[in-house]
This record gives sequence, C-alpha cells and structure tokens, in this order.
Amino acid sequence: MKKLALTLSVLAVFSGTVQAQGDATKGQQVASTTCIACHGMDGNSLISLYPKVAGQHEGYLVKQLQELKQAAMTGGKEGRHDPIMSGMAMTLTEEQMADVAAFYASQTSTAGVTVDAKTASAGKQLYMAGDANRQITACAACHGPNGEGMNLAGYPSLAGQHPDYIKAQLEKFRSGVRHNDLNGMMSGVAKNLKDEDIALLSQYVSSLK
Repeated sequence: MKKLALTLSVLAVFSGTVQAQGDATKGQQVASTTCIACHGMDGNSLISLYPKVAGQHEGYLVKQLQELKQAAMTGGKEGRHDPIMSGMAMTLTEEQMADVAAFYASQTSTAGVTVDAKTASAGKQLYMAGDANRQITACAACHGPNGEGMNLAGYPSLAGQHPDYIKAQLEKFRSGVRHNDLNGMMSGVAKNLKDEDIALLSQYVSSLK
C-alpha cells in the first residue's frame, strides 16, 4: 500500500509538469498569419534582432509565449515583456501556442556565423569553462557543449542563433530588463559579464552547430 501511495504521488508531481503536445500542422497555419513577418515561415528569421525559432525546444517556446502574454496582461509586472512580442502573444490561445511551438520545433535551424580562430578559442574557453574568479558559470553546463540546450530542463538551444539577438538578451538579463529565467540563473551569470564577454559569447554561440 505504501508503494502504491508513493507511486501515485510521484505520478501526480510529474503530471503537473507535462504539457500537451501541439499540432504542427495547425501551428503552421497560425504561423503563416501571425509569426511569418518577423520569424520567417520556417522559423529562420532574416532579421538579426529577431530570434531564429526553428528547431527550438517545444516546451521552451510555449513557456516564452505564455510569459510574453502574461506581461501584456499585467502591464509588464509579470512574465517577459517585449513591446512587439507581448502584443502578438496576447492574441494566441494556449492551444495555438502549443501548435505554433510544435511547428517551429519541427523545423531546421540554419547555420550561424563563422568566426576566426582567435574568437573560436577564446569563446570556447569561456563557454565551456566559465570563469570561477568572476563567478561566471560555464554556459555548457546548461546549454550543452554544442549549444543544443536541454529540453526537459527548460534550457534553450543556442546553436546558430543570431549574434545580435544573443547579445541583446544577455544585456537584458544583465540589466534586469528580462527576468523570466529559471531560478534567476541567467541573471546571476549575466551580471558578471563584461561587454567584451557578451560580444565574444554571442559570436561563439552562433558559430556552434
């Protein structure tokens, strides 16, 4: 009986975190009217300040859309505020968010930038090892050695992302403008990054495949 109770309690915990799978076909229909202008039909934005969402983890995309909508509904007091995306997310239902996320997650991200040997070496060192003296955690600890992220843990894929977008988000985390990261982890890391660190990581991460 105790084993049964324990099993049921564990299932209850996990059932609260499981998200319904979206319908990629329906998501494509929504994307074609709502998302295409900024993110492109296949999720590979041609505008460097707008993120590539092709191949991004489905759960992460849903979370961002939910929190962008939350910011719109609370005047930016909660969630993730963005002057453009919060308004766009406001029009989406929970089902549409899941569908759009499923569609873009099914797409393939294009390659990022190519960096020189010096940038690749310095970027890899900071990305893989961090800097203990400055309390900078290794990016690879959460985002993986190749920038693939961790879907179940909620850490996004970064490989091939636009450098300008990565730079902008790191600066927002550093300043506190963006604060929807899990347990404040990104804010804690970003606050110790110098401008040159952010520039380096933005280029290096984009070059990952």
